[in-house]
Amino acid sequence: MPSYVVATVDEIPPGARKIVTVARRSIGVFNVDGAYYALRNQCPHEGGPLCEGVLSGLVRSPRPGTYDYLRRGEILRCPWHGWEFDVMTGQSWFDPAKTRVQSYDATVETHESLAGYAKGPYEAETYRVEVDREYVVLHL
Repeated sequence: MPSYVVATVDEIPPGARKIVTVARRSIGVFNVDGAYYALRNQCPHEGGPLCEGVLSGLVRSPRPGTYDYLRRGEILRCPWHGWEFDVMTGQSWFDPAKTRVQSYDATVETHESLAGYAKGPYEAETYRVEVDREYVVLHL
């Protein structure tokens, strides 16, 4: 499975998103409370730019006059017609068994894990270097 570095963690703070183009696909990468999720930026309804929509949550009412707001920032609403999708899974809220948007794995990795090298038999003199960035990596 190919992997692509799409941002540093600083570029997508909690509650934010970044829309990227990877392998000719427009994909929205979301930070929900420090966890990263990625969805295809195309609503299955009429192809609208889904990832440009409003992030919201769900309202639950156990009885009249009492309301709970759940899953804040985890529900994405298409800007064209309001169809709602779970950012974490891509499932729709109106027909979860049949309608969904393509989701992709997104992980946070350090620069060491991106190098892809195995330790060899020789060692060179090294110096301490600090890197204070982590990268968001999209796996297609």
